[in-house]
Parts: sequence; structure tokens; C-alpha cells
Amino acid sequence: MMMGWILSELFGFMFLIVITIYLYFKLIAFNFWRRKGVPYEEPTFPGGNINDTIFNKKSIGVLFEDLYKKHKSRPYVGIYSFFKPNLIINDPELIRFVMTKEFSSFHDRGMYCNEKIDPLSGHLFLLSGTKWRNLRVRLTPTFTSGKIKHMFETLQENGILLEKFLEKKAHEKNEIDIKEIFAGFFTDIIMSTAFGINCNCLEHPESEFRYWGKKVFEPKPFINTAMIFASKIMELFSIPLNDKGVIKFFLKTFEETVHYRDKHNIQRRDFLNLIMQLMKNGYVKNDEETETDLVKDSSSELKKFSMSEAAAQAFVFYLAGFETTSSTVTFCLYELALNQDIQKKTQEEIDRVLKKHGGISYNAINEMTYLHMVVCETLRKYPPLPILNRICTKDIKLPNSNVVIPEGTAVIIPVLGIHRDSNIYPEPEKFIPERFTEEQIHARHHYAYLPFGEGPRICIGMRFGLIQTKVALMNALAKFVFLPGSKMQRKLDFVAGIITLGTKDGIYLQIQHRS
Repeated sequence: MMMGWILSELFGFMFLIVITIYLYFKLIAFNFWRRKGVPYEEPTFPGGNINDTIFNKKSIGVLFEDLYKKHKSRPYVGIYSFFKPNLIINDPELIRFVMTKEFSSFHDRGMYCNEKIDPLSGHLFLLSGTKWRNLRVRLTPTFTSGKIKHMFETLQENGILLEKFLEKKAHEKNEIDIKEIFAGFFTDIIMSTAFGINCNCLEHPESEFRYWGKKVFEPKPFINTAMIFASKIMELFSIPLNDKGVIKFFLKTFEETVHYRDKHNIQRRDFLNLIMQLMKNGYVKNDEETETDLVKDSSSELKKFSMSEAAAQAFVFYLAGFETTSSTVTFCLYELALNQDIQKKTQEEIDRVLKKHGGISYNAINEMTYLHMVVCETLRKYPPLPILNRICTKDIKLPNSNVVIPEGTAVIIPVLGIHRDSNIYPEPEKFIPERFTEEQIHARHHYAYLPFGEGPRICIGMRFGLIQTKVALMNALAKFVFLPGSKMQRKLDFVAGIITLGTKDGIYLQIQHRS
């Protein structure tokens, strides 16, 4: 009897809490944009306008692409993530305002980061404020053209292994899952350059390095959505961003590798060597290795990286290096398989330039203008990060309006929607590399193409990512032709629950020797 009364009271209390929260959302939180006179998308309880991502029904990129299509005639539109107001920016001039012109008011992503419970989350992509600024200054010298040239030899060594692997697959005459093949290939490259480890995931996809790499990108609808749109919830409950096994594995791997190099005095021209310079000296030497690339009176110059800080930078280099580039190459070969005329034109350029240079080299890659257009078109149609986000760090008035964005308001840029806007890119579903001739690029607004972001927070590894993407494509296309497989989907579905743009299933192609 007593138990029934207690349960009844508890149920009544919980019901009252839910009703109170619902009324708060409905009458107060969800009226923010209406009170400001800003057009908005009607929200629903409890997630506002992002319920489809929270409940794993739609990928983040597709959700915001749909919102963009519905409201693209407006320069901006208000939405809600949980109880928080967000502003979607559609107009390229406003995007420039947020990302570059008024960067000082939008310098943070506003994404969740907790170095105490998850040391691997303390990296350049997630950090904010002064910490981000100082780290960016110190890491910028690691991605100069000279440093990338030094790493090119490692890239091409792996490229030759890729060619041999594809040779074997061509002889077997089976359809191949290129998504898995290139995930293994880029894991090998990044583990070599970021951790100094040869893991051979291309030949051994069951490797622990692939296992933990897959673990990082497992769909986590609520956690990944909350990381972007509700970091306070993550902070309140001290939720680690990464799986505990992932944290333990990468910290241990990084620490063991650093100690091994120190003990045996191993010097390699790779990313890990540059990170170790930051651990030992607090700065990275310039390309001539005689003095630093940093200003002498920089307050951050002599502050040395701790082991966990260094591991976090290697970790994000690993994540960005294998996931986004493997997806880009996968999408590219998928499109080339469907567009044989474009594939042939790309191969003809590769043949011509390789003959001129006597093989694959850094200079040869930079001379392949059509290959560059093919990669750019792939990144237009399949941007690795389908949205970009910023947090307003101080009240600011939007230009040509009476709207003041309050401090703490999230701003979302729907990259996938913009890249697939028929007003900007006619027939956006078609794969047309010629959209990226010099003439076409100058005819478009600069901020209508954002695969790497823009402004001071543009992707620091952009040039390295492009180089390794092209190395993979050159080695794949120089000797082989890719054709649609019988299991290949003609319309790709994007997986929900991750922040990048990825396919739900593998992409199966036939591979043949070029005649």
C-alpha cells in the first residue's frame, strides 16, 4: 500500500517536472526569435529543430541542407537546438561577416571540449579563446609547403603499396569496397606521419589501428549532436567525447612512440617529429631548421607541450587525415566510375604530366590542374564537414538589419545546402569539374565554397589533405579503370549520428587494368 502511494507521488512529481519543462520551452525558450522579429523554423519539443539528428533519423548535414533549401531566399533564419536559439546564415556576404570580417566576435566553435576527463579532446579543432589562438600560432609552421614536401616521400611510399594492392585486386576480378580500402590506406599514411608507426591496415583491415579508428567514428547520435549544440549538457554530466578504450589506446601508443624515438635518437621528417619539437622546445623550427617560424617575443614560444597536449594534436591529425580524405577519395572514385568521360580525361592528364616529370613527384601533383578540379568538385558535392558552426562571443549587430545576435548564440553555416544550391551551382547533382576553372571560380562568391572553412579558423591541414588525396588518386588512376559494381548504390544515403559526411554502406566498384 505504502509502495503504491510512493510510486504514485513519484510519478506525479515527474509528470509535473515534464510539464514545467514543456511549458518553459513552449512559452519562453521557443519564443526567442519571434520576440526579435527574426524569421524562424517552427520548433517541436524536446529538441527544437534537431530532433531528427538526436533520434538518428537524419544526418546533421542533410537536416541543415533541408532547412537551407526551405529558407535560402532569406539571408538568415532562426532555429532551436534543444532550448537554445541558433541562427542559420545563408547569405555568402553574411558568412564572410561571421567567418572573417568580424572574426573577433565569432572566433570559437562553441563545441564541447573537456581535457580533464578526455585529454584527446584538447585539440586545435575544439579548443576556444586564447588557448586556441596560441595553439594555432604554434602549429601553423608544421604545415608549410616545405614541411609537406618533407612528408611527401612517406606519402608516395604508401602510394606505391596502394598500387600493388590494387594490382592484386584487379587480378582477382571481384568487386571491391573502396570505402574500406582507402580507410585502411589513409590510416597507414597518418599512423606513419603522426605516430611514426607502420601498421599496414591496407593488407590487414582487422588491425587494432583500424578497429580503434572505426570506434571513433561509430554513430553516436545524442553525444555528437550534444557536442555541437548542447555542450553544457555534456559538461554538466562530465561525458567524455571519446570512448575510454580509444583514449587509453591512443595515449599509450603516442607515449610509447615518443619515448622510443627519444631513446634511439630517431629523426624523421614527419608530423610527429614536429610535435616532438613543440614538446622539447616550445616551438617548431622553420624549413631551413635554423630558427623558429614564430615571432621572437611571442609569449607562447617557450611554453612546451605536455605529453597529453601533444597526443591530442596527433590524434586530431589522425582523425582528419584518415576519415575526411578517405571519404573524399571514395566519393571521387564513385563519381568517376559513373562518369567515364571525366575519368578518362583525368587519366590523360596524369599520363601527360607523369611522362613530363618522369614519375610522381610533389611538383607533378601541383601541375595537374584538371585533377585539382576533379577533387574540388568532389569536395563541393561531398564536403567533409557538411555544416560549420561558430558561437557569438559578444553582442553584435548583423549588417543591413536591426538584428542583434546576443553573446552565446550559435551560428550555423549549412555548407552542404550551399554547395548543392542550383542558383549557385546549376544542376548541382551533376559532377562537373569545369565548375572550378579560374573563370568560374572568380564568377562565384568566394564564400559559396567552403569545404575547408574560411577565415582565421580555416583548416590548418588543408594543403596536406589535398596532397595526400591527389597522391591516392594518381596511384589509383595511373594504371587502373574504375567501373560501377553490381552492388553499388546509384543514390547515396548519408549515415546519421556522426559529424562528418559518410555513406551508410560500402561503395562497391569493379577495378580493371587500363588498356
